[in-house]
Amino acid sequence: MESNEGKTALICGGGQSLGEALCYRMAEAGYDLAIADINGENAKKTAAQAAEKYGRKTLALITDFTKEEDVKDMIMQTVNKFKTINVMVYNAGIAKSNKVIDFHLQDWEQTIDVNLTGYFLCAKETAKVMIEQGGGSIIQVNSKSGKVGSKHNTAYSASKFGGVGLTQSLALDLAEHNIRVNSIMPGNLLKSPMFQSLIPQYAKKLGIPESEVERVYTEKVPLRRGCTYDDIANAILFYASDQASYMTGQSINVTGGQVMH
Repeated sequence: MESNEGKTALICGGGQSLGEALCYRMAEAGYDLAIADINGENAKKTAAQAAEKYGRKTLALITDFTKEEDVKDMIMQTVNKFKTINVMVYNAGIAKSNKVIDFHLQDWEQTIDVNLTGYFLCAKETAKVMIEQGGGSIIQVNSKSGKVGSKHNTAYSASKFGGVGLTQSLALDLAEHNIRVNSIMPGNLLKSPMFQSLIPQYAKKLGIPESEVERVYTEKVPLRRGCTYDDIANAILFYASDQASYMTGQSINVTGGQVMH
């Protein structure tokens, strides 16, 4: 089993929910952590808990991933503290749900900015560090909506499809530098705050009571359960490890069989 002692993971969007869970799993696996989030208090709380529970070195950063100067500052602070960035996970994301004819341009632009432009900026600036150090692993938390269209989720799905293309293009750009770039395509995180916040819109979309939404989405999955934070963390730890040293430009489904291509 390989050791991650002395390695650093930068988790973008690591302050709460899935990101928080990923931080704890990376810390448990031996990584020191730079935890960046637009909500600074969440980042500080997660960093403190990871340090206390797992004895890792941590750094909390307030970062708006849609702003280039913020991202550059995040990278600079991370390198100043840890010297290296071995793994960067882009987990920041938002979702707005509405039928296309009622979808506001402002919501479209914000979704593309956070889900796609933010990934581009973080990958671009991280790559500069990884080139200098001789390699690394960049991982995007994408979605099954990056493989199949999603009703009433035009902006979200478009941003995630774009993420797959960006991942493949980054992989081609950076292969010569020993930098691997991959995406994770989770199924529905039924218990996550993001999914829970969309239940009223999904109920309206499906014409069912809100109390039935989770059941309907579970029944779409051959393995008959929602995706969990651990399901995603398992795949990320694999991507980050030497066991995945021959994998780049890939988009692995973690969907319980709901999406298979």
